[in-house]
Amino acid sequence: MEKATFAAGCFWGVEATFRALPGVTATRVGYIGGGTEKPTYQDVCTDRTGHAEAVEVTYDPAKISYEDLLKVFWENHDPTTLNRQGPDVGTQYRSAIFYHNPEQEAAARASKDRLAQSGKFRRPIVTQIVPAVEFWQAEDYHQQYLEKRGLAHCHIG
Repeated sequence: MEKATFAAGCFWGVEATFRALPGVTATRVGYIGGGTEKPTYQDVCTDRTGHAEAVEVTYDPAKISYEDLLKVFWENHDPTTLNRQGPDVGTQYRSAIFYHNPEQEAAARASKDRLAQSGKFRRPIVTQIVPAVEFWQAEDYHQQYLEKRGLAHCHIG
């Protein structure tokens, strides 16, 4: 099993998206990339800790590739909005790929470059590609939040 970590806005919907993929064996939501140890949801919501809401994905590379995970990441959020996804605004909602090894870094950078050159977006892609640091698991009530409530997504319609 390998790990991949992605930030693409509110972690509830991001987790549900990755959790549904064949080859993904586990997910957990949490906080990464900030300066506060053991941050809580309330801490992160102040937009002062520097953490992003993120999903740590455990996957079987024999069943799903990291490149496939990257494709799902890019397709399920707007990587051109700085510190924002839909109605959610703040650095905790930034678009970021937290790589766990040099191969993931290279794959993430190559996929970002391909997407930027594709012409799909009018604005520049602002997604950060940075090393994975300590991942702080979010409170239990955030884990599989949408599944626990029988919801398919959390988009405001």
